[in-house]
Amino acid sequence: MGADLEPGTLLLAYRTGLFPMPVGEHLAWWSPDPRGVIPLDGLRVSRSLRRSLRRYRVTSDEAFDRVVEACADRSRPGGWIDERIRHAYGVLHAMGWAHSVETWSDDGELVGGLYGVAVGGLFAGESMFSRATDASKVALVHLVDRLRRGGCALLDVQWLTPHLASLGAVEIPRPEYLGRLREAVRLPQCWG
Repeated sequence: MGADLEPGTLLLAYRTGLFPMPVGEHLAWWSPDPRGVIPLDGLRVSRSLRRSLRRYRVTSDEAFDRVVEACADRSRPGGWIDERIRHAYGVLHAMGWAHSVETWSDDGELVGGLYGVAVGGLFAGESMFSRATDASKVALVHLVDRLRRGGCALLDVQWLTPHLASLGAVEIPRPEYLGRLREAVRLPQCWG
């Protein structure tokens, strides 16, 4: 519990397997055991999701603040993103560490997306949202493709949920995660 959300604090946290999440007014730092990850060669793309890939336009880093705002919607179950988090990740984005993938409808409406932090060969997914069928899943497919092309080694999704498991996420023990993390953060920056 405690500490701050300055860029150096956040980047050190990601490099050592921690991430922040408020608990009420307090800032807590988490390192789940087991840890949820999506193997970059293990993403499951169903036939219906393949059809959805053609339905949307996808961009990166064009609407970071809007994606975080949508993820922070307090009406969503389990909403945890507060103004402190929004501001801190906005600063990381301005510095080139935090990134978003956006999914757009034909009429130009932002209907889905995700954001996270890239450190070396690690992409730490923070949150995703969807306002249309498969919109967040389409963003995830594009993220995984980008990470594979960029030479990323580790896609951290923090905790395994049924939604992420259906897409190929798995749990690994914390010691294994930390070993893979040490290797990943030594790699060149994979978001480019």
